[in-house]
Amino acid sequence: MTGALGPRLLERGEDHLLFALGTRRATIRLARAFAEALAVGDLLVLSGDLGMGKTFFTRALCRALGVPSEIAVTSPTFTLVSELEGRFPIVHADLYRLGDPDELDHLGLRDRRADALLVVEWGEPHVSALGGDAIHLALELHADQRQARVWSEGRSSRWPAVRARLLAAGRPVSDPS
Repeated sequence: MTGALGPRLLERGEDHLLFALGTRRATIRLARAFAEALAVGDLLVLSGDLGMGKTFFTRALCRALGVPSEIAVTSPTFTLVSELEGRFPIVHADLYRLGDPDELDHLGLRDRRADALLVVEWGEPHVSALGGDAIHLALELHADQRQARVWSEGRSSRWPAVRARLLAAGRPVSDPS
């Protein structure tokens, strides 16, 4: 998974990782690495400008988790929440249009963490209300290069396992392949 088309590790810290995503294939491979590390109860918060690939990443993650290709994985921008079934239940939420923080309670997302992986686009302001302990993935553009910054928020005991799996997927910046 670390060939020329995979994610390229740019920065490695105890509390964060930074990858270059030169191709869509690199994004797919990063999603596959996440799929090997994430579990029921995890909260993955995705951020990035419109069009940066949050839903593309989520689709790749869901495919890697066993959601069949005949099931559409699209942004739940207007429905707010989509429920998918792979190796385990996946709840995909898009909170971009969430008007009032009280609306979050009505969606029941915090409770769903007990039996599903929760993947939330535009969830940064709501991490605490979603139960905290989040893994963050920020998709960014720097000097015309797509990058993925990954870090943990809260006491997440899952961060070491996620970090180790992602490190195994990313080839170092000095790797010429």
